[in-house]
Amino acid sequence: MDQNQLIERIAEEVIKRLQGSTVAVETAHLPDGPDGTLSHAEMARYIDHTLLKPESTIDQYDQMVAECVQYNFKSICVNSSWVDYVARKLQGSGIEICSVVGFPLGAMTSRSKAFETREAVADGATEVDMVINVGRLRSGDYDAVEEDIRAVRRATRANTILKVILETCMLSDEEKIIACELSKKAGADFVKTSTGFSSGGATVEDIRLMRSTVGPDMGVKASGGIRTWDAAVSLIQAGATRLGIGSSIKVMTGGVAEGNY
Repeated sequence: MDQNQLIERIAEEVIKRLQGSTVAVETAHLPDGPDGTLSHAEMARYIDHTLLKPESTIDQYDQMVAECVQYNFKSICVNSSWVDYVARKLQGSGIEICSVVGFPLGAMTSRSKAFETREAVADGATEVDMVINVGRLRSGDYDAVEEDIRAVRRATRANTILKVILETCMLSDEEKIIACELSKKAGADFVKTSTGFSSGGATVEDIRLMRSTVGPDMGVKASGGIRTWDAAVSLIQAGATRLGIGSSIKVMTGGVAEGNY
């Protein structure tokens, strides 16, 4: 049995397990502490405060930095060209610097992604969120997908957190499972639902599926379309250990958020 056949067999087994035991999947991987009574301080430590729109200005990044300090968010998540700027602003704050890579399409070469990763890490990124090559995955070219992730992994440092964005709205459940298995095999630390720039974002169902696939020891990040406190809590309860949110302040304060991120 070759690698691709093995991955497909694992996917089939996970799907069968999900179909046969829905209740177990919904409850098996809840976080130990946080629940519906999550405090604001606890919620903030789940959030990657995110600004990825191409038209964003330096004033908006300054505001994001101030909000990260005020709320003590887990990280600030930006495009790679802004990593150096926000890293200098947040030096000594304890807030992680997260750079997206190959964003938002994931369709560039692995060498391009690796180069962008090295630049981002050199500029101060402590976390990297790379976009998977969706077309290769859907074509069944699993070796290429795994090597794409490995190329980025090799470009990071030992303590860099690597998250792999699956763009779940473009994938079948079997493809989501395969993508999770490939990410885990290639040495990623997290799997992540979405870029927030496609036709859909995070869902409770996808988080349950991803958590069931990767097990309890790998991170799962929900991103895209998280606009309310209750939605954030539901995703954490489903198994998310990180949330990518652009409207973080409105979520934290009970406002009405618009847009994907």
